[in-house]
Amino acid sequence: MALNKQPVLKRCRKLGLDPSYMGVHKKSKKQNQNPNKKMSEYALQLREKQKAKFIYGILEKQFRTYFEKANNTKGVTGENLLRLLEFRLDNVIFRLGLARTRREARQIVSHKLVTVNGKPVNIPSYQVKVGDEVAVREKSKTLPLFALVTDATANRGVPDWLTSEKDGLKGKVNALPNRDQIDVPVLETLIVELYSK
Repeated sequence: MALNKQPVLKRCRKLGLDPSYMGVHKKSKKQNQNPNKKMSEYALQLREKQKAKFIYGILEKQFRTYFEKANNTKGVTGENLLRLLEFRLDNVIFRLGLARTRREARQIVSHKLVTVNGKPVNIPSYQVKVGDEVAVREKSKTLPLFALVTDATANRGVPDWLTSEKDGLKGKVNALPNRDQIDVPVLETLIVELYSK
């Protein structure tokens, strides 16, 4: 399996992204070399795609599959794409505050520490559905990791489309998120334009 091992702060700086969207609360002291450099239309579209891929931790082949699925679904393609990305199990774990970063959420899922509707799932890209209950497995709740995580994410808000019980280390998917409820700084229309060429 291919892994993206780029340093988070360096990549955030390059994409003009605040590290807090990645769950990282450090700031880079370095500045971009040419912040006022004019970018072509293609470069802007490509940067938005790279941002989305980086935020959700997805590589090109899988991202294109998500785009094709979003394009074949009724509704606005860009919003459909973001919904598909938000409904990934690793992202839901991150949004519920059961992991500090999406990378950590991916690792938690891969190690079979999570159940969906009572069944263990170890696929980070698993698509949850409205009404699904996501929880940490009973035997994993006592791990010191989750005590650290709940302390670190205590002040992080949970989106309206989810309900979280941090004491019980579980949550539920209540509804499909609107674009307003997805707080990622990505212009999805530029991604649609890029793939429509």
